[in-house]
Amino acid sequence: MRTRLHFSKRPIKDRHPLRDVRQRAKRNHHDVPIVSVIVPVMNERKTIGAIVREARQVHRSVEVLVVANGCTDGTSSIARRYGATVLEYENPLGHDVGRTVGAQAARGKVLLFIDGDMIISAKELRPFVDAVLSGTDVALNQYSGPVNHKQAHPVVLAKHVLNGMLSRSDLKGASMTAVPHALSRKALNILGSECLSVPPLALTIAVHSGLKVAAVRVLQVGRMNRKRTKRGSVDPLLNIIVSDHMQAIRWLMEQTNERNGCGDLYRERNRVR
Repeated sequence: MRTRLHFSKRPIKDRHPLRDVRQRAKRNHHDVPIVSVIVPVMNERKTIGAIVREARQVHRSVEVLVVANGCTDGTSSIARRYGATVLEYENPLGHDVGRTVGAQAARGKVLLFIDGDMIISAKELRPFVDAVLSGTDVALNQYSGPVNHKQAHPVVLAKHVLNGMLSRSDLKGASMTAVPHALSRKALNILGSECLSVPPLALTIAVHSGLKVAAVRVLQVGRMNRKRTKRGSVDPLLNIIVSDHMQAIRWLMEQTNERNGCGDLYRERNRVR
């Protein structure tokens, strides 16, 4: 049963083009690929060619969907030249919204999500595809981030806390926030595409729905990530990623109770003044 969500976390400036995505997906419904690789990008001309080249080699039957939002550097034309289907939007759609757009257009049985700023070889991507083809619904990168520091990074801490609340401490810091990760068509049908714009929420719904979620292998994507310009000493994405996790926790508690389904033993709180 598909989970219906009603939230608006990030305004999508170009909402009307999203209605066309499903129409595009219906075209050429013959030759349906087994794997859809989804690559949101924004001005990634230096890496997009190599990324598409590797993505096209993950399986013998594959489509590569590049969601180019707000690109002004020729990224789209390079992606097309390397064989990708480009979903192009003049204005930026917002952080992670490209995943939703790509998922709506994807036709494959397996949806593999990667980023446009890091080149990952086809050999390293295939285990995520193979895991889904073997029965996993959500195949995660086992990357947990830096965990040996004296002070935990807020994002690393948020990932571990959420997985603990989901009774999936075995996942450690694995998350749909990190790429690569892959979904089965079954998972997409249950989750819907909208929640993919809030990756921790998507993971929470997946676990809560009983989908098979597994950390497949470790790719040290932290080392591959392009360094972002900080505003002062603050990472511009830190607050949005932490708030994503808070939104996921709120959803989880709404499905259970304020103690996430845990008991309260014999506390008689009414006696406390």
